[in-house]
Amino acid sequence: MSILLIALVGLAEGKAKYVFYFIGDGMGVNQVNAAETYLGALEGRIGIKELCFASFPNVGLVNTQSATNGVTDSAAGGTALSTGNKTKNGALGVLKDLTTPVTSIAEWAQEADAAVGITTSVSIDHATPASFYAHVGSRNESYKIGEQLTKTDVDFYGASDFVSPNNPNGGSDLYEQAKSNGFTIARGYKDYQKKSKKADKMILFQPEEASKVDRGSIPYALDRTKDDLSLQDITRAAINFLMKKQGDKDGFFLMVEGGKIDWACHANDPVFVSEVIDLDNAVKVAYEFYQQHPDETLIVVTADHETGGLVLGRGPYELNLKTISHQRMSMVKLERELKAMKDTNGDKFTWEEAKKFLTENFGFWESVKVSSDQTARLERSWNEFKEGKSGADRLCNTVKHIISECALIGWQSGGHSNGYVPAFAIGAGAEQFHGRFDNTEICKKIANAAGWETK
Repeated sequence: MSILLIALVGLAEGKAKYVFYFIGDGMGVNQVNAAETYLGALEGRIGIKELCFASFPNVGLVNTQSATNGVTDSAAGGTALSTGNKTKNGALGVLKDLTTPVTSIAEWAQEADAAVGITTSVSIDHATPASFYAHVGSRNESYKIGEQLTKTDVDFYGASDFVSPNNPNGGSDLYEQAKSNGFTIARGYKDYQKKSKKADKMILFQPEEASKVDRGSIPYALDRTKDDLSLQDITRAAINFLMKKQGDKDGFFLMVEGGKIDWACHANDPVFVSEVIDLDNAVKVAYEFYQQHPDETLIVVTADHETGGLVLGRGPYELNLKTISHQRMSMVKLERELKAMKDTNGDKFTWEEAKKFLTENFGFWESVKVSSDQTARLERSWNEFKEGKSGADRLCNTVKHIISECALIGWQSGGHSNGYVPAFAIGAGAEQFHGRFDNTEICKKIANAAGWETK
């Protein structure tokens, strides 16, 4: 056998037939570091306990600025990650002229006859997932984005729901349009299992009861019940469905977004830690698949930008991330709970009752040391809420600020930053993900590993 033929055989053997592209929205290096340091703290020590994806052998740092802004938004960031093109903040799948469409890696995979899945923990018409299939000048055109989804030949979508399913012109809604274009819609993992065998193209949404509460996302991992759809469920269903297509398709491409890391960090809610861990649990599902197909699988984990300007340390050379383990719910759920308690109990909703609730759900005054000043701030916010001078959100803000203070983590803003984001990779072609590179290079590196033509 000639040296050239040996080389060609080696390249063929190293081709990424099965590609996983995980995107932790808002997940900068400190979000990853915080989750690992938190896990270490739970074991009673200083140091980290590795997440699955952070243990991958190939690691890089990624630049994230957009074509028009030093700090990107998720639409421009998603477009860079999906198409390899910089664009204006707010634009999806088009250049900064807001008109010229550009193709995504999902389309490159389809051209190569691979099955394609696009999934997220938020709505399917949100910026990151939409950047893989939509072409619009503004991410706010939710109905138009959903309408474009229904006309695609993507094999599998998974998310909470459509944000704007109703037709503004009075015609059929997005559910009916999707069905008429060959999609089977399942509501929850059990419904997926019932319907997937006969489906040609699949959309997995959360149960309708959950969408009545919040159609914009599945619940935070910390708030989730056994009946809620999880990112692990979505990932597992996607793999199952894309593998069923392998009689007609050659490999697959699956994008999975952990979208609520970003939402938590926008809110400066320490619940972001459990969202990073939740993304890692979804990665573990893909890693199990990788272990069965190590020579043909590529897993890449990255982010579109950092959110919140997260800092690990507030002055003292210490961290107390174990504090976060006493948080039993997100600020979103806390706000709902506080409103319900006020409506139900009226005058019986005393400060003592509020303190008991905060102790049970955040560890304040028992597991978490709260100063007299912090206690006074909590009581003041509670009084303002009870007297109708402010909403429950004001009290939630005080709660989350005190958790962060006690954990010794800081926040620069409620927006994005231009901090580096990480990239982790394992499998066929993963050696390309090493060093520092731009976000526009990631999808091209993946395509190179899979042998897909970029367009």
